[in-house]
Amino acid sequence: MNYITRKLLLYFLPALCLLVGCSHVNQTASPAPPLHVGAAEVDITPPVGYRMAGYFNERISTGIHDPLHAKAIVLQQGRQQVALVACDLIGVPLSVSTAARAQASQRSGIPAANIVICATHTHTGPLYEGPLREYFHEAALKKNQTDPQEKVDYAAFLTDRLVNVIAAAQATLRPAQLQAGIAKQEGLSFNRRFWMKNGTVVFNPGQLNPDIVRPAGPIDPDVGILLARGLDAAQPFAGLTVFAVHSDTVGGTEYSADYSYFLQQTLRGAFGQQFTSTLGLGTCGDLNHINVNEAPASRQKFQIAERIGDTLGRVVVEQSKQLPTLSKPALAARSAVVRVPFQQATPEEIAEARAVMEKFYDRDTPFLTKVAAVRTLDLARLSPRYPLEVQVFRLDAETAIVCLPCEIFVELGLAIKQASPFQRTMVIEICNDRPSYVPTLKAFGEGSYEVTNARVKPGAGEMLVDAAVKLLKEVRE
Repeated sequence: MNYITRKLLLYFLPALCLLVGCSHVNQTASPAPPLHVGAAEVDITPPVGYRMAGYFNERISTGIHDPLHAKAIVLQQGRQQVALVACDLIGVPLSVSTAARAQASQRSGIPAANIVICATHTHTGPLYEGPLREYFHEAALKKNQTDPQEKVDYAAFLTDRLVNVIAAAQATLRPAQLQAGIAKQEGLSFNRRFWMKNGTVVFNPGQLNPDIVRPAGPIDPDVGILLARGLDAAQPFAGLTVFAVHSDTVGGTEYSADYSYFLQQTLRGAFGQQFTSTLGLGTCGDLNHINVNEAPASRQKFQIAERIGDTLGRVVVEQSKQLPTLSKPALAARSAVVRVPFQQATPEEIAEARAVMEKFYDRDTPFLTKVAAVRTLDLARLSPRYPLEVQVFRLDAETAIVCLPCEIFVELGLAIKQASPFQRTMVIEICNDRPSYVPTLKAFGEGSYEVTNARVKPGAGEMLVDAAVKLLKEVRE
């Protein structure tokens, strides 16, 4: 190669590299910013005597088995920040989550779209919103001129606590590493909808019912695990566990986080009492803990919660010894609002529902009649094109978290995982809002409780799946 040729090559080589994608000549990629993680929790237990959520009757709390908490994990990489908050509540309505996210964003600088507020769906927390709460509240006002059960404005109290816990978690940001993985755990979750011998689908048909033919749907045995630890720490200081089973094992009139509490106890026993344990509820709108092939157990319900929580905790502890560390974290967030078609209630249906509510205390009023009345009154105040937000958080090139509103049927969550371009995809339901159930198209044709209680029209669940997969593909590029 002569002198002129060498000079021409040196002159044109940089431009040539840009055209063909060369990266080895005087081009070194800047390292990704380091990851920081912070965590905090705050007590959100209402006063004893407040009404309790979870069922279609009035329950007044009589004590506290374990306090309810809101727990926040904040992730930061460079200018990108996200916050995940899990609350020991049956749900967080759009009015509360919108206010809390806006105020938290103003205070912390984290974009509201990068904040998710989800609920563990415990059925032993407060009843503080919705048509059932309004009915009981108005009945108390008519009788007493005051409502002795509502000694605090719980929605305002909760909003303030959510803002505070996000700020507290952000204040503890420290250099950290993330471990992530998905394990399997059978025997804790069961589909609660069954085909019966008479050709119908029934939810919770009873254990050892001879008329059961087969389950009407699958389960999701995945245990999604995310652990955060300091750079030189032997043990993690915070974590997220995602599992799909209804948080309704306890009942009664004592406040409790249900199995989430026992999950925390097991993890704190292994990782230290300062460990922040958040539970993300997987898509379990049609799943619960009842094995219909076994006789009803004589053990107390808190023992059931303890078995589920402790089993999940031991899975996390064991996996923590071998979970891969995210060596190249790449934090990113995407969100989209889907205008989902909701059912519409006619004036006649609304009048009939109000008549049913007047008989709500009557033991002879059928369960599904109560369910339909509450649904109708809820629909009367909701938009026929209701906004449901889908969020996706990328942790690295192989790990993502999908956050969905409502109680989502398991097949919809499984469809998202199957279509996801990420090797590890965790799907969490009851995020930012909870307008009841989102069944599959198939389930709408089968009927039963969840369909009677649904606000969405058929096809809404599949719309959410499409939106989630689209966001996953966008954030993967």
